[in-house]
Amino acid sequence: MPVPPDAPKTGKPDKPGRRPPATKAPAPPPSPAPSPAPAASTPTTAPTTTRPQVAIGRIPVQDVSPVVDGGARPAKAVVGEQFSIGATVFREGHDAVNASVVLVTPDGTERVLPMTPVNPGLNTWTAVVEPDAVGWWSYRVEGWSDPYGTWDHDATIKVAADVDAELMLEEGARVLERAIAEVDRTAEQTTVLADAVTALRDTGRPPLARLHAGTDPSVRAELAARPLRDHVSPSTAYPLLVERERALYGAWYEIFPRSEGAVQDPETGKWTSGTLRTAAKRLPAIAGMGFDVVYLTPIHPIGTTNRKGPNNTLDAGPDDPGSPYGIGTADGGHDAIHPDLGTFDDFDFFVAQAEGLGLEVAMDIALQASPDHPYVTTHPEWFKHRADGTIAYAENPPKKYQDIYPLYFDNDPAGSYAEMRRVIQVWIDHGVKIFRVDNPHTKPVEFWQWLIDDVAKDHPDVIWLAEAFTTPAMMHSLGKIGFQQSYTYYAWRNQKWELEEYLRELSGDAAAYMRPSFWPTTHDILTPYMQFGGPEAWKLRAVLAATLVPTYGIYAGYELVECVARPGAEEQIDNEKYQYKNRRWEDYEPGGVKEGQSLAGYLTRINEIRREHPALHWLRNITFHHVDDENIMAFSKRRVLPDGTDDIIVVIANLDPHSTRESTVHLDMPALGLDYHDGIAAQDLITGASWHWGEHVYVRLGPETEPVHVVAVRRF
Repeated sequence: MPVPPDAPKTGKPDKPGRRPPATKAPAPPPSPAPSPAPAASTPTTAPTTTRPQVAIGRIPVQDVSPVVDGGARPAKAVVGEQFSIGATVFREGHDAVNASVVLVTPDGTERVLPMTPVNPGLNTWTAVVEPDAVGWWSYRVEGWSDPYGTWDHDATIKVAADVDAELMLEEGARVLERAIAEVDRTAEQTTVLADAVTALRDTGRPPLARLHAGTDPSVRAELAARPLRDHVSPSTAYPLLVERERALYGAWYEIFPRSEGAVQDPETGKWTSGTLRTAAKRLPAIAGMGFDVVYLTPIHPIGTTNRKGPNNTLDAGPDDPGSPYGIGTADGGHDAIHPDLGTFDDFDFFVAQAEGLGLEVAMDIALQASPDHPYVTTHPEWFKHRADGTIAYAENPPKKYQDIYPLYFDNDPAGSYAEMRRVIQVWIDHGVKIFRVDNPHTKPVEFWQWLIDDVAKDHPDVIWLAEAFTTPAMMHSLGKIGFQQSYTYYAWRNQKWELEEYLRELSGDAAAYMRPSFWPTTHDILTPYMQFGGPEAWKLRAVLAATLVPTYGIYAGYELVECVARPGAEEQIDNEKYQYKNRRWEDYEPGGVKEGQSLAGYLTRINEIRREHPALHWLRNITFHHVDDENIMAFSKRRVLPDGTDDIIVVIANLDPHSTRESTVHLDMPALGLDYHDGIAAQDLITGASWHWGEHVYVRLGPETEPVHVVAVRRF
């Protein structure tokens, strides 16, 4: 896709809290010219009868996977992530066929890896690959004729039957001589094959003994590692984007900075906003619970026109703070900080404090404006206008957002694209490497592709999370064009069958381009399951979010089971989006008046388990196990560690938060790397309980015990 010239990359403001001076806008990607209508006249030349085709290759290679949009977009992985590359490879006749994966690293080095037939005779080949560096890779599958494999198969049959024995042994010697001459080997590796050649031609030994020398495991292993390949036929090369681990794995914690440290006067009821400095005091507790990312809802100035009051009312009082998504006042817009929160020096302090605790800061990017945003007067063309000349506010019937004007790019893509790129650079310059994008599905996909690609030129470690609760086609497309992560429908998937169906989709073909982020609740979402499920539901949904997928998120207050909904809405009453909230965290700490009434310790243990068990860092390694009770779900994740040992986690969850249930789990032992007769040493990582298990496991889960087992298993 054509792209505009590089947008300016500097963006630090000249005054604390104020927007930097405007910069010149680069030209955006030009719109394609419309195709001319076909002529109605009769063609003057005869139509061709030749059908254009792509050459298939001497050894056909088909159905390569993973491939995203035919190779137009990259498959994705992170450093150290293992995934399978597959293909259909076959040939005519009965000669042996084989296949290899060729990985090309960012520096152009080629790595050839052997593939394995997964259904012998049906032509499907796979190989597990593990990229070890960030950057742009490529991969292809090469099909090839296997002279040694052909000889091995035929000679084993014929020599045993004393049919053409001498001829077969000589042909084997010649194949091995070719393997020595045509493939680079060390002296030691060459000796293995040379000794076999000598033995094959040693007529003083029985034919079967000579055959065994040519088919010895050491010979087969050497030719498997460094094969003799004829008629090598490569597939198309496909792109692979390898990113840092946080693009796949992480635990997020969401806060409204203005609430952290907010104080209400007991006499007047008037609130004093929290600041970035007071919010920084909350960071040790967030890091102490084991979270990796602290996500800030918008911190920009908030408009006053049509400002929303408590519980989304239209009659905001003079002291109501308004929704932080109604962005922009005379104090600035998306590149400014709300004066109540502080200055850019305060923001830099917050980022530094977070980094010192091992936390990354994620910024909320909402490309919309309040009626008071500077863009409304300086760039009215960046908004949609109704027939009466007014700007259309945001609507998602029956919801109305009178305090928000959506940005509209089609009237001036050159200027609007460049301005958005400049705004992003402001926050990158202040240490932000993660952006949570609000409603990206309301902006052109083409725009996001251009923006993410342009940022990646200079900042390839920046990560984008799409908050797109929309159609699958849009969610998948956003992942394909650059968003590393995506919100999902997890909050509304509560039954076993729908969770299993959804995870099979997310961990299957879609895992090559879309990485899910599971959130049990958000500041906008409080499902009936969470409203009425009680603490058991809140514990259960946190564990499932944290173990089903590698990235999950918790909204502040989850620890306190804030489960009362605003009537008629699936969101909290007295929603923090429209007002301050002082949760008095100190009351729940040791010695506080509500000590022991928080799930903070439970969340801490979940995050400890995630960090201690690398199997939970991946998405594609999930296996579901049968349970007799339809309300109990069991799944496992397995990862082979560099030292050759297995890390295996089994999660068994009662999805009914209201009752204790008993049932039998039937474990798929091979999926755990075990034989069906093996005994299992099992330890619950939450409670510390331990058991001896076999293939069939009795469980009892619910309010009377625990809603979920998170179990580390090993053979004993």
